[in-house]
Order: sequence, then structure tokens, then C-alpha cells
Amino acid sequence: MDLLFRASNLLVLPIWALMILLPRWRWTARFIRSPLVSAAPAILYAGLVLPRLGAIWPAVSRPTLPGVEALLGSPAGATIAWAHFLAFDVFVGRWIYLDSQERRTSSWLMAPVLVLTLMLGPAGFLFYLVVRSTRATWPTSAQKPVQSDA
Repeated sequence: MDLLFRASNLLVLPIWALMILLPRWRWTARFIRSPLVSAAPAILYAGLVLPRLGAIWPAVSRPTLPGVEALLGSPAGATIAWAHFLAFDVFVGRWIYLDSQERRTSSWLMAPVLVLTLMLGPAGFLFYLVVRSTRATWPTSAQKPVQSDA
């Protein structure tokens, strides 16, 4: 399990590196646009979960704190949970990257958002939603502020 845990990190780091360090490189955009980017960590997760589904299903279908604690309290459970985090963090990070590119949000602004999403997924997602909502009110070069006649 230790090897799978470490390998799972290596699986997603190139994806994050491209989005954070080379966001405007045309090959980054081409690569990240493919929905298959999110598939690799999801496949790893499925490969870990499916053989253990009989043991995992009771803990997730009727979750209790002791049941989830027991599930996560083993090397296999922790590795499965980590693969789950990685898969969804990449999915969310990909959406943030694509949405921010479409909105032409500064790469300098997006780098910390993506790092936060990589490290603390939901907090990064929430931070991006705040940036996105406030950024929508900023005028861009193509969008001149409305001037009144008063």
C-alpha cells in the first residue's frame, strides 16, 4: 500500500505542475482540455475500491463515525481515501483551470488558487468561487466601465 500511496501522488503531480507553472503553454491547454486527465486517478481509485467493495460498502452506504474511522484506520483505507481526494481534486482543479482560462483570469492570481486546491481541495474551490464572483465585477480591457451622463 505504501508504494501505491506514493505512486498516486506522482500520477497527479504533472497535471498540477502544468496548470500552475505553465498555464499559458498551448500543450497545457490541449492536455488539460481532455476529460481523460481526470480518468487516471479515478481508475486508480476504482482499482483499489472494487476488490474491497464488500468491506467498504457498509461503511459508505450507512455511514457512522466509528464505521468510517475503522475504514480509514488502515493502510488500505487511507490509501483509498487519498486516491479519492486526488481524483476529485484533479477534477475540480481542471474545472478551475479551464474556467479561469475562459475568463482570462491572471495566471498570477490563479497559481495560489490552484495550489490551495491541490493542498486543501474544498478550500481552494471555495476561494476560486470567491475570486470568480468578484472577478466578474472587474472591468477588463474589452469591457469598459459604464459611464453615466449625470
